[in-house]
Amino acid sequence: MFKLIPTDEKFFDMFTQSAELYRKGAGVLREIANDARTLKDNAMRLERLEHDADQLTHEVLVRLDRSFMTPIDREDIHRLTLALDDCMDTIEAATNHMVLYGIKNVNEPFQALSEYIEAQAEQIVRMMPLVKSLKWDLVRPHCIEINRLENEGDRVHRQALGNLFAGGMDVLDVIRWRDIYGFMEGATDKAEDVAGIVEGIVLKHG
Repeated sequence: MFKLIPTDEKFFDMFTQSAELYRKGAGVLREIANDARTLKDNAMRLERLEHDADQLTHEVLVRLDRSFMTPIDREDIHRLTLALDDCMDTIEAATNHMVLYGIKNVNEPFQALSEYIEAQAEQIVRMMPLVKSLKWDLVRPHCIEINRLENEGDRVHRQALGNLFAGGMDVLDVIRWRDIYGFMEGATDKAEDVAGIVEGIVLKHG
């Protein structure tokens, strides 16, 4: 009987929309890394994108509550929706703190982390339309690349922290950049969470 009841395939489209918003946000972050003078304007752009992402997340969750049949398990839809939203929240938190701390210039670790974040966002955008297929071999290369980029982000983060605490830097600057690096590295972790959830979905349902 349940096979005769259509499932709501719109969720897959909404995942892709969320991923696209995140890619735009990661692109804005990259613009800041390329030119710190754009920080305030781009932080406002990112805030608007984060608002759009929150609205989309709300729409997905409302749709989930109202759907009788879903194409994949409800808890997986819920987890993936929130994980995608967390990605955007984390990079917006990074730029918010940069504005709060009055950052005037960016450095190499920030630039490298922004590059990894943007690359992960690109992989998420490419991967998301493939979730519908529920085929592990299609999403696997993207998951592997997202995980590799997260490992690179960890490496840069560790080195950056080591340099911060090596001495010779103003204590307040150490605190500022420690926090900013933390958000940036956290964003790479959030993207890895998305990949892990997608892996679980395709392995479960494929």
